[in-house]
Amino acid sequence: MELVMAIKCKLIVLLFGFVVINGGFGQELPRTYKAPEFDLEWRKPTNHPDRIVLSYGEDPATSASVTWRTTAEIDTAYAEIAMATAAPKFWRNAKTLKAVTNTFDATNINGAEVLANYHSVWFTDLQSNTTYAYRVGDGKRWSEWIQFKTAPKENKDKFSFLYVGDTQNFILELWSRLIREGYKKAPDAKFIVHAGDLVNNAHNEQQWQEWFDAGGWIHASIGAFPIPGNHEYQNLSPEATERSLSAQWEHQFTLPENGPEGLEETAYYMDYQNMRIIGLNSNTDHEKQAEWVDKVLSETDKEWKVVTFHHPLFSASDGRDNKEWRELMKPIFDKHKVDLVLQGHDHSYARGRVSPNENVLDGVNMRDKTGTVYVVSVSGGKMYGLRKNAWDGYDAERDRAAENTQLFQVISIEDDRLSFESYTAVGELYDAFDLVKKEGLPNEFVERNSEAIAERRFSNTIPYQDPLPKELEQLVLSKYPGFQVSRVTFVNDKEFTGYKVRLDKGEERKELSLDVNGKILD
Repeated sequence: MELVMAIKCKLIVLLFGFVVINGGFGQELPRTYKAPEFDLEWRKPTNHPDRIVLSYGEDPATSASVTWRTTAEIDTAYAEIAMATAAPKFWRNAKTLKAVTNTFDATNINGAEVLANYHSVWFTDLQSNTTYAYRVGDGKRWSEWIQFKTAPKENKDKFSFLYVGDTQNFILELWSRLIREGYKKAPDAKFIVHAGDLVNNAHNEQQWQEWFDAGGWIHASIGAFPIPGNHEYQNLSPEATERSLSAQWEHQFTLPENGPEGLEETAYYMDYQNMRIIGLNSNTDHEKQAEWVDKVLSETDKEWKVVTFHHPLFSASDGRDNKEWRELMKPIFDKHKVDLVLQGHDHSYARGRVSPNENVLDGVNMRDKTGTVYVVSVSGGKMYGLRKNAWDGYDAERDRAAENTQLFQVISIEDDRLSFESYTAVGELYDAFDLVKKEGLPNEFVERNSEAIAERRFSNTIPYQDPLPKELEQLVLSKYPGFQVSRVTFVNDKEFTGYKVRLDKGEERKELSLDVNGKILD
């Protein structure tokens, strides 16, 4: 009988990932997550093309770029491109372009330790609104044929694009499901806005490999519009005194070089149909970019103006406020009537808007009018708590928010209407609104939250932090009066089984280790 019970207990452990402690408080231990391990060889280049990524030029009706990686042995590479047709031998009309090849020697950069060649080609003089197929290789080893479509020229027909906030953590494990769900929801999306923090450690080859693997052929067929976040900046070595842009960035992305001098391929713009979208680098050279974005906005006659950068003007999460950046950029966006601002950084979701700051006709319902709409979103697996007082104290009103939720956004523009939809990683509509252009008036704002699911918080979702049993929490807090539990991590390995607990009281912090019976070990 005892043997049978022992076997049953072992089965419970295997199936449900917890054990029942007979002594102490008898609590059920949380399930521990087994993070994947990656062999060093997994991220190394080969002679075959990998990390293929498509982007567009300033005019996506006529230009696009492709970038890929091989070993340093491949010193000559090519791209072939042809108008795609249903006939399998469309390649008879292809042309071959020699790539620009640059050696990426990161053998002495911590976290990178790689030697590779990156190859890039600009496709120019393309026909608008046309499907093309391309492949890349060295003349013997080729990728598959990959298709993309150029933008229509001066067209107000409907088009869509995707926008994602921080990828950063658990990239292959969790961001893969998010970006693939995004593709399923919007398979005709023309490009993807990546609002910074694509990885957690700027120069880390494993994390970049995860990013490329998670998106796979999506990166090669839907144009990337990335801007760097703070995690794309890191010291190149322990001795370095300043943080540097990811060593991989300029090698693996080929982007429009129409930004401010010194910020090439980190600040730039693109005109897609009747929209100008501008990417800014919020990590550096703020004054220079303010002058540049003012000029770029003043020069466009595009009906829709969208701006993206990493650090939010109106922070979503607690303990954050980018005051200098906000005071510099908001007056420019107000002046030029920017429609939509897409941001990241805060690992939560917030959407709100500012007043149009205009005198409008009597009888106009100002609740239905809006100035710039600001959005902060997160697509990866790292989550923070929302700002407790919403956007109080800001010159803005927060309309919708979320915690502990991976999200992607589909933005569609058709003539004088912009439709914004935010979806969870399992495809549920979480947030939605429309903006409608009205001649001589601020944008009309159409709230669509009645179509969406209920708001999500840490309190009504699967716990993000490991739970600390109430008996243990009461025991700890009785020994440290005035403190609050701010973080709990359950550890179950060969060296230790128990809880790592962080306590905070104002500026004072304590880090404790507790065994499963509540004994404080340090």
